[in-house]
Amino acid sequence: MSFSLKQSPLATCMDVSNSFVHRRSPSMICRSLFLPSLNLQNNPKRTNLSLSKPLHISSIESLGKEKKPVIQCKAYEADKSQPIEAAGEVKSEAAKKVKIGIYFATWWALNVVFNIYNKKVLNAYPYPWLTSTLSLACGSLMMLISWATRIAEAPNTDFEFWKTLFPVAVAHTIGHVAATVSMSKVAVSFTHIIKSGEPAFSVLVSRFLLGETFPPAVYLSLLPIIGGCALAAVTELNFNMTGFMGAMISNLAFVFRNIFSKKGMKGKSVSGMNYYACLSMLSLLILTPFAIAVEGPQMWAAGFQKALSEIGPQIIWWMAAQSIFYHLYNQVSYMSLDEISPLTFSVGNTMKRISVIVSSIIIFHTPVQPINALGAAIAILGTFLYSQAKA
Repeated sequence: MSFSLKQSPLATCMDVSNSFVHRRSPSMICRSLFLPSLNLQNNPKRTNLSLSKPLHISSIESLGKEKKPVIQCKAYEADKSQPIEAAGEVKSEAAKKVKIGIYFATWWALNVVFNIYNKKVLNAYPYPWLTSTLSLACGSLMMLISWATRIAEAPNTDFEFWKTLFPVAVAHTIGHVAATVSMSKVAVSFTHIIKSGEPAFSVLVSRFLLGETFPPAVYLSLLPIIGGCALAAVTELNFNMTGFMGAMISNLAFVFRNIFSKKGMKGKSVSGMNYYACLSMLSLLILTPFAIAVEGPQMWAAGFQKALSEIGPQIIWWMAAQSIFYHLYNQVSYMSLDEISPLTFSVGNTMKRISVIVSSIIIFHTPVQPINALGAAIAILGTFLYSQAKA
């Protein structure tokens, strides 16, 4: 019996100097079939064989007049599995894009609904400190129930975790209350136009307090942001200084929240959903005594009776809806951070502001001058350019 070695199209590393190998005993044949490398001739000059792929038996033929069987060996074509793997990767990538798209659509929709109900509540019941407290309390209660019923897995935290979370919660509380105060005084669209200037605060704080440097393109992108916000503020028909300052303070507070979060949460294995839940609970503990001191139960009770007489029981649904949707939209935004890059999140946040501004103008019939709309567009464009320059 003789061996005949044929090269597979994919076996590029095989070099057989002789087409046929001289006869061997059956024991030698069996041994050759299972050895990872084949020394087919004792004379190295006659046969030089190098394999990069395993061999398999392709067919048995007859050789010469004696009709002796010849075993043909070919390299196993494992590369044929690559298109299947590639197809799997394509499907996985497509599924990931769909998932991110669902996150973004849900995030924007929840944020729009929250802003609508939040403004309705503040128009009828102008107590932003209590409204902010109810938002955090509702979210905290929802997550505690989720953990207790094992709908969501409770995070494994320690004292060090809560210690590093505390400054984040302080900044989050200030930013949340300031934004709510702003929306109680001015149109939702104006608050979000001013809040689109947050990147300017981020760069200034990082540059002068943290000593970070940025490329020239980042600094240039701040010009349309600052210019657009200034143009929108000057041409706002219902301008209010308290509302304007509330949005500016919210920008600054959220910048510090992001800085503290990046510094304190390195190496912490807590999901985005649970991280925001813990943040809401700690912020609730911080905010509650201040809300009682600034407004107090007597003002809340008197205001609620007035709102109930003017709006009816519907005010209760509005308050519940704004609290629920506030937590949900923030929770989805933090969950999306587990799936996307900060740059993609920044672009998504810019698009979210556009959806909120446009929807609030339509729903509340907010009067907008062309020059005011131009300022808003310039500011939002600057925010987009900033996110691209920061990449």
